[in-house]
Amino acid sequence: MRYLITGGAGFIGSHLAERLVDRGDHVVLLDNLSTGSMENIRHLKSSPRMEYHLDGIDNRQLVAELVDDADVIVHLAAAVGVKLIVESPVRTIETNVNGTQMILEAACRKRKPVLIASTSEVYGKNTNVPFHEDADLVLGPTTKGRWSYAASKALDEFLALSYWKEKKLPVIIVRLFNTVGPRQTGRYGMVLPNFVKAALENTPISIFGNGKQSRCFCDVRDTVEALIRLMDTERSVGEVTNVGNTEEITIENLAQVVKERTKSTSPIEYVPYDKAYEPGFEDMMRRVPSVDKLFALTGFLPQTPLSEIIDRVTQSFRVKQEHPVEFHSPLKVKTAHQGGELLS
Repeated sequence: MRYLITGGAGFIGSHLAERLVDRGDHVVLLDNLSTGSMENIRHLKSSPRMEYHLDGIDNRQLVAELVDDADVIVHLAAAVGVKLIVESPVRTIETNVNGTQMILEAACRKRKPVLIASTSEVYGKNTNVPFHEDADLVLGPTTKGRWSYAASKALDEFLALSYWKEKKLPVIIVRLFNTVGPRQTGRYGMVLPNFVKAALENTPISIFGNGKQSRCFCDVRDTVEALIRLMDTERSVGEVTNVGNTEEITIENLAQVVKERTKSTSPIEYVPYDKAYEPGFEDMMRRVPSVDKLFALTGFLPQTPLSEIIDRVTQSFRVKQEHPVEFHSPLKVKTAHQGGELLS
């Protein structure tokens, strides 16, 4: 099989590409490195089953060519991270909505199946946990820019499902719940890499808000396994499926566990939301997935324990600290133009 992965040099995209190449598939990556990194995919450069294009998905001609050659499209390119979303709401909305529309249009011309990565953020302020795929989406007011990401991804889902219902384009939608692991950057507010980095440097571990908000963290290996299994079953076409772990932990407890497992002397500090993000920032207090549908469709459940995930992230940071590498021209880039603002 030949897979086209948008945002392929990003955190999840690079792990998915690695897994597909390992099992013998051909992978084509499209990324403009807005948030992706050449470092994420340098270990794949010698594989004859991997191609790389440095460009944005606003390059219609290139996208049309890549879609034409692909058997399956995996659309991961999106705005990522709460910090970026709060600071750049226009970029967030345009990136997510316009990018998804371009991919769906190109795929529809050639009747190529598309997996669309959505997010648990779409559940918004719904308090009925665990979240089921048919639950109501409860978003905050439009005056709170924080909800622009959730709204844009919900629109992506509506658009993809409309292509399925009206044009019979095979689409699969996955709602990802806090995927974490090696290669994830804390640059845009991702909590676990930020906690681990601070712990290893023995600098303050900063908790935004009161720390009582809880999350479920899913190892990227489990996320990739779920994505592949969903793409490999026809029953997932036209469906929305949660992908995540069900092990719940509060953010302040996460900070404590990270500190203990890294044997860190870091103090734990609390930063009010209005200082971390913006005045009036609203957060989701709990975010827990129901994975019954995922199991029914694939027979798979993400189950990597949080302690193992933290250890894997910690080890990746330590290796990076011990072996820093500068990258100048690690890959032969197929397309030189760096266009658009589409993120990995």
